[in-house]
Amino acid sequence: MSSSHEPRLAVGLIGLGNMGTAVAERLLEADFPLVVYNRTPSKAEPLAARGATVAGSAADLAGETDVVLTSLSDDDALEAVAGDVLSEPRPGTVLVDLSTVSPAASARVASVAEAASVDYLRAPVSGNPSVVRAGTLSFIVSGPRDALERVAPVIRAIGPTVHHVGEGEEARIVKLTINLMIAGLAQLMSEALVLGEAAGVSREALLEVMGSSAAGAPFVKYKTEPLLRDDYSATFTTALMEKDIDLILDAAEEHGVELPVARDLKGLLRAAVEAGHADDDFIALFLHLRSASRYSDQEVVR
Repeated sequence: MSSSHEPRLAVGLIGLGNMGTAVAERLLEADFPLVVYNRTPSKAEPLAARGATVAGSAADLAGETDVVLTSLSDDDALEAVAGDVLSEPRPGTVLVDLSTVSPAASARVASVAEAASVDYLRAPVSGNPSVVRAGTLSFIVSGPRDALERVAPVIRAIGPTVHHVGEGEEARIVKLTINLMIAGLAQLMSEALVLGEAAGVSREALLEVMGSSAAGAPFVKYKTEPLLRDDYSATFTTALMEKDIDLILDAAEEHGVELPVARDLKGLLRAAVEAGHADDDFIALFLHLRSASRYSDQEVVR
């Protein structure tokens, strides 16, 4: 553990979407020197007002920081940003990627990082911005354990739970397995609500019983209040969940396994995106399934 007399690591964060912004807020609250970069500069303005430095480019950020965190949407974004970060890295830099991306893209980044003598940690996270702000985020990490120990103060300032699962791309696979379970829960919860409402049971009663039942996973509790308010503001969009299911199906093909639920989810998520729910929270699967059913809002008991 770091001594209170040791200087704080200078942290860079690239990618200021919902998750990246929440992570940045946690780091500022923990008094880490923070440099941020985003392709859309306006997203950095609220963080600059709170004390973050705004870099002009990803490469500039890497030249000013000891730890570079990336929170990005997909393979292409990660590879492009990593190419900039790793072009002229500061000696001793550790690259920590928080994104959900394919193992193949991550392995390509690992090769570039090794050539640049930069330690690379794959550190996808389990949680949403609310979880980050509550200080309960979990990390799934693979990569050099000594690098993880060096950046542990930064990681634990964001979230307390860190699972080190290997030295290579293991964290990528574990994250995909978790997202498969979450997407499956979203489908099952949505189908259960559609059935219950169509039969005349109030949504409030259904969610109350689900939450206290053997099936009442934390996910059910997270989604209860938004569903009661018909609030589909995105913590994680339907389009991004579809992207993750595509990654899961690619991994299944590579490893020769059959995932029938994942294939069903792919079709359902694609239909929900095409129905206009791309930017809604993925629990809008419920709205999509309800619209395909034979009961109307007027028949619903609240």
